[in-house]
Amino acid sequence: MAKTVADVMTRDPLAMDGKEPVTKAAAAMRDHGIGTVVVMTNGTPCGVVTDRDIAVKAVATGKDPSKMTLDEICSNSVVGVSPDQSVDDAVQVMKAHDVKRILVMEDKKLKGIISLGDLASRSMEGDLERDLSRSQPNN
Repeated sequence: MAKTVADVMTRDPLAMDGKEPVTKAAAAMRDHGIGTVVVMTNGTPCGVVTDRDIAVKAVATGKDPSKMTLDEICSNSVVGVSPDQSVDDAVQVMKAHDVKRILVMEDKKLKGIISLGDLASRSMEGDLERDLSRSQPNN
């Protein structure tokens, strides 16, 4: 069973400057077979854009996604853990902030990203499901 965040994280996640057009991120997601891009400002993570963000915050608004920037649609709540923290710590951070993805940072540098899917699919068996089912409703 994986014990640390480093054991289950996705290393070197795709990161793009916040001034890039939404269409560039969508094409990169397609090309890499991923659903998340870390948004950067001056080399520092400032948010996350998912494929759902692109659909809901760009395409569904009727605006031209080629004229919208990632800064305009990204979630600005950046939550992170370090690679040496326990998987349990990562789960608790996700629960506390009600997020499905957290960044993995080391010495102020982006090292990875960890998602609920990573936790569920990489040797977590039923532990994650049981732990999350005990959390309080957030609505």
